[in-house]
Amino acid sequence: MTVPKNKDDAPKEKEQAPETDDHAEAKDELNAILKRAPIIVFSKSYCPFSAKAKSILLKKYSIVPEPYVVELDHHKLGRALQSVLGESTGRRTVPNVLVNGKSIGGGDDVSALDQEDQLASTLKNLGGKWIQEVTRKNQEE
Repeated sequence: MTVPKNKDDAPKEKEQAPETDDHAEAKDELNAILKRAPIIVFSKSYCPFSAKAKSILLKKYSIVPEPYVVELDHHKLGRALQSVLGESTGRRTVPNVLVNGKSIGGGDDVSALDQEDQLASTLKNLGGKWIQEVTRKNQEE
């Protein structure tokens, strides 16, 4: 570790302080969000892949408790939350669907699980006792 000889050599710490505060606040917010429901969808309102994932989870399936959606583009800590999510899940893009804090992927991943008829079992397995019901709704096509 290198210690600066005087305080003037270390202005970077002061410049990064607000970013660190946002980062810490985003971590706290993420932890609070994760307690709201076993399935969390981190999304952006204008993203077509987010729309796909939300449509499958919210319209095609009956899930109890219902997935909680966080629109990062409308959240005051959206950018910082997305950064913290990237660090904790390895996925920096949206949508990011978490089941009990573990990422199952994004829109294409959710769609693939649905098409392979594995979405319900994946949600139940990862959700454990917190997920009371996952059933596909009857759809007339």
